[in-house]
Amino acid sequence: MIGKVLAVVAGMTGAAGVSQFPEYSQQYTQRLAGAVDELQRIVDGFDQDADALGLSREAALVSLAQGGDVGVARAERVAQTIARHQRLSGDLGALRQAGPFMRAYQAGRFSDGDIARAAWRDFRPAVPVSFEGFVFSAVGFVCGLIMMWAIWATLRLPFRMRSRKRADLGGSG
Repeated sequence: MIGKVLAVVAGMTGAAGVSQFPEYSQQYTQRLAGAVDELQRIVDGFDQDADALGLSREAALVSLAQGGDVGVARAERVAQTIARHQRLSGDLGALRQAGPFMRAYQAGRFSDGDIARAAWRDFRPAVPVSFEGFVFSAVGFVCGLIMMWAIWATLRLPFRMRSRKRADLGGSG
């Protein structure tokens, strides 16, 4: 009886946890879009400055790096910003094209730590009433049951081995 109660509790816990993914992924995607927009403004500003000087982006970075230690540091920071913008833009494009179920498949796209922490900080769990929320709840329930079964089987293993050993000893004498 206690095993069934624990299994239902584990299933409900899994359902409650996994059902939050659609909402969290939506909030992450919204924050990601804001970050991409802001990075786009920075990259565009740098490109406009370079263009005004008749330089390509790469030539402007080289020119900036020749300006001493501060210039080198600034050129590295701008290059990192451009690379981050490209990476996050790719993530945003993939997440926007993915439906709620494919976002789970694209979970590797939720890789920016700053955005993930900010989304998690403001995230508030909610009862999912959408179809995808129901499906994620069902998957979470099954995962919770499987985890509880695995834990229960692992905890019972030493006792099963002991009873088998007793049965083997009793049957041979």
